[in-house]
Amino acid sequence: MQDALAAVRAIAEAHRDVPGGLLPALHAVQDALGHVPDAAVPVLAQALNRSRAEVHGVVTYYHHFRRTPPGRTVVQVCRAEACQACGGEELLVHAERTLGCARHETRADGAVSVEAVYCLGLCASSPAVQIGDQLHARVTPEKLDRLLAGVGRAS
Repeated sequence: MQDALAAVRAIAEAHRDVPGGLLPALHAVQDALGHVPDAAVPVLAQALNRSRAEVHGVVTYYHHFRRTPPGRTVVQVCRAEACQACGGEELLVHAERTLGCARHETRADGAVSVEAVYCLGLCASSPAVQIGDQLHARVTPEKLDRLLAGVGRAS
């Protein structure tokens, strides 16, 4: 954890004089650590002259920021309007059921996290899913099952 806090301190210092630097700093912390640990909040607050409540509020307001490490595989299901109109919510429920993990959670074994996201940029080919770094378009429950074969299946 000391290495993680050292990284947070370096990121905070780099964003100290950046106008509106809180969001870029939070993105940098998550990029570096995979999440924004609770211990990062006071470090960022002090360096950026913000209250702990303000930093915590931003972290918890945006679904993009994780407060705990993500699973080894992250499955993101788009919930923007186009994907919703083409079955995005049903696809998300199917992913939760198939993987045994609720949205915005990481399964207890650490294998997988399921996230509802807002726009993966494939609106004309909805519904869309991202598994790790791979985008997939026109995903049906059956196609999702094929894509998830071997990805952190629930026991």
